[in-house]
Amino acid sequence: MDIIAPKKSAPDATARRAEALDTIAAVLPIDRRDKLAEILTDQDVETLRHLVNEGMGANTLRALASDLGYLEAWCLAATGSSLPWPAPEALLLKFVAHHLWDPSRRETDPAHGMPAKVEQALRTGGFLRTSGPHAPATVGRRLANWSTLTKWRGLNGAFASPALKSAIRLAIRAAPRQRLRKSAKAVTGDVLAKLLATCGTDSLRDLRDRAILMVAFASGGRRRSEVASLRKEQLTIEPPVKGEDGTPLPSLSIHLGRTKNSGASQDEVVYLTGRPVEALNAWLAAGKIDSGYVFRAIDRWGHISRRALDPKAVNDIVKRRVAMAGLEVGEFSAHGLRSGYLTEAASRGIPLPEAMEQSRHRSVQQASDYYNSAVRRSGRAARML
Repeated sequence: MDIIAPKKSAPDATARRAEALDTIAAVLPIDRRDKLAEILTDQDVETLRHLVNEGMGANTLRALASDLGYLEAWCLAATGSSLPWPAPEALLLKFVAHHLWDPSRRETDPAHGMPAKVEQALRTGGFLRTSGPHAPATVGRRLANWSTLTKWRGLNGAFASPALKSAIRLAIRAAPRQRLRKSAKAVTGDVLAKLLATCGTDSLRDLRDRAILMVAFASGGRRRSEVASLRKEQLTIEPPVKGEDGTPLPSLSIHLGRTKNSGASQDEVVYLTGRPVEALNAWLAAGKIDSGYVFRAIDRWGHISRRALDPKAVNDIVKRRVAMAGLEVGEFSAHGLRSGYLTEAASRGIPLPEAMEQSRHRSVQQASDYYNSAVRRSGRAARML
């Protein structure tokens, strides 16, 4: 079963939507822009453009656009029609049934869960990459974004209905899933060294990837979205810092602006010193990047794009370097750079408050989850005998 395109999906309408999406490309999953243009309606695109103009956070908008695209694709595959606004309760229950199901029940009842035709349509369209039921958190986020988009249209949905809440609760109970970290293992200093060793040439790709790994880690474990959206204008050269041997080390500050954890008007600033600055400068010089996005795609002919890397591409780069280093790809992701920074800080005896100043964590509890695991492994409490 192919995903059925909306009624207004003529080539000219799709091209128009693609052009409109291009104007807000900085907050969208770029590698799926054309696919989103085929799936989203004119009203969907206009809603996203309005939210961009209202100044909503880039990460929130990116999640909204991605989830909206998935919901539209799922609804087309499951019902043959675009998303209705507001969605009836029956459609919300169908969404839960298609995404939260019991794998053991599926073995004896092929009709249980998402129908094979719907699943195949989503895979063909590039909207579904995993197997099995979805994580409850993913289903909950998509329902929450669906509800939010409904309210922005001035409508009320059935998202608070007792039937929907009960269905979600029972589905989670019937098919419990172990909560996994975003990255099973932290990219600590020793792991990072192995990844950097795969970037040993002066090729554009090696220079870029080396700079990404070093900047993401040394700046406090920046999120992949922050790395992907980093612009030259956010970098400020600072006075050199004296190294342990008295040698001056290059230094710069990164103005992150508003982040996931900051206030609306707060400008988050982190600092880089020494080797990460040198790696970043080497990439900027080789790529002849004087303004705009710092990290960009490189095609097979060595041409550097003007567009920013998609956040997913940052994750792909980390995994590619993990594979090249001979490590297990499934155990590491871009988020491992964030957890790895705090883990490494703990191993080196850096106080948690100082590490949090660089990582920009607001929650001590969240930061200490990474920090304390390293301290506990080497601490006296673990060596009583």
